[in-house]
Amino acid sequence: MSDNKVVAPELSVLRGRHSSKWRRFPEDVIPMHVAEMDFQIAEPIAARIIKMTTENDLGYLGPVPEVAASFEKFAKTRWGWQIEPSYLHLATDVGVAVVEFLRTHLKPGEKVIINTPVYSGFYHWLEELEIEPLDVPLITGNHEYLFDFDGLERAFAAGHRIFLLCNPHNPVGRAFSREELTRLAALARKYDAIVLSDEIHAPLTYGEFVPYLACGEDAAATGVCITSSSKSWNLAGLKAAFILAQSPSIDEMLKALPEGMHWRTSIVGAFAMAEAFENGTPWLDATLVTLDENRRHLATELERLLPSVKYHIPEAGYLAWLDISELGLTNEEIFAKAKVAFVPGPEMGGDAYKNFARFNFGTSKEIITEALERIQRAL
Repeated sequence: MSDNKVVAPELSVLRGRHSSKWRRFPEDVIPMHVAEMDFQIAEPIAARIIKMTTENDLGYLGPVPEVAASFEKFAKTRWGWQIEPSYLHLATDVGVAVVEFLRTHLKPGEKVIINTPVYSGFYHWLEELEIEPLDVPLITGNHEYLFDFDGLERAFAAGHRIFLLCNPHNPVGRAFSREELTRLAALARKYDAIVLSDEIHAPLTYGEFVPYLACGEDAAATGVCITSSSKSWNLAGLKAAFILAQSPSIDEMLKALPEGMHWRTSIVGAFAMAEAFENGTPWLDATLVTLDENRRHLATELERLLPSVKYHIPEAGYLAWLDISELGLTNEEIFAKAKVAFVPGPEMGGDAYKNFARFNFGTSKEIITEALERIQRAL
């Protein structure tokens, strides 16, 4: 399969895979839950993994300047963002980087600001540290999700100094604008706060993606970027990510993190990540074409099969945030009767989202349609 054409295989082939997506539920369930695409791996990444294996190059991870060099080139070309390569530090994955940063710079019982609905992993990471989430929900209106800047300012003014941002946002699919992020940065700097920006879905933005750290001096003084190739190139199982500063003062905070964060990163994952940013752009561009078609196919098929479900086409990623309040089936009933697995809305922020579900469209159009047809038959 060429990197210029990215497609998902048939369901019967996918069921032979070994990841959690395909082993968590019985075989009669169509899994549309976990954030993992069904596409082939980019050819340069596959070749790198094979080469390292055939050359028996699977030892402990040492210095990998290739990651910073490749990401520097990718960020400059793709987003017009100039990073400082020496401020980039490897991490096992995005979750580990967040946890270790918070463990180092906060104490149990303190609070971290989040915006619901938000990726359920945020809750698990904070629970591990006995740190409480302080929810400043996104404002909804006209199918948009926006920052509540007044709520954020109240939280900062109350002394809560770390905001865990998801940009692009999981599950609502927002890629926040430069204006929004610049305003956030000014607010964070006013209160000497830190914005931890999880940008793991950034390369899969359909229009413009704006890195938080590319938003001027205020962002550089307050921001930390945590990201990986794992979502955009479908490499989650390889366990490699990085945490990045844009200023000397923030980099000092990163230097305080455990050295083991580097050593616990996979050597295969680190070099695959470098390969993704260096040579994975053709595959990425083809994937965006496929996902763009899929996000619109989902809209068309929802209108045809489940017109009561409300859906706003996302600006980034392959996750759809569905309002199922008028569907006539709950998340639990969709799973039990239709044999389709979503991520239930409450996992993204509690009972306020009980009538929502997250749907993964990073697969084939045929599987998307089959999942929706199953739900229609269960009504």
